[in-house]
Amino acid sequence: MIPGEYRLSDEPLPGGDRGAHVSVVMVNTGDRPIQVGSHLHLPEANAALEFDRAATEGCHLDIPAGTSIRFEPGVSRTVACARFGGRR
Repeated sequence: MIPGEYRLSDEPLPGGDRGAHVSVVMVNTGDRPIQVGSHLHLPEANAALEFDRAATEGCHLDIPAGTSIRFEPGVSRTVACARFGGRR
């Protein structure tokens, strides 16, 4: 092996299939910015954030842990949502 050389495998990493993903359009209907974190159960988000809450039951934003998405007033965004893992 040469220093700095990478040895990559053709096999996928375990746990790559985290279940179903859902895309929803979210609109901030309020007059102040709203931030939604990576671990928030989406149906519990701020009431001024308008989206299909039933479709996101059991989901969180599909973004890196510890980050968030900011919704400015009147702005709509399409976001990806992932199901929470583990036992329910």
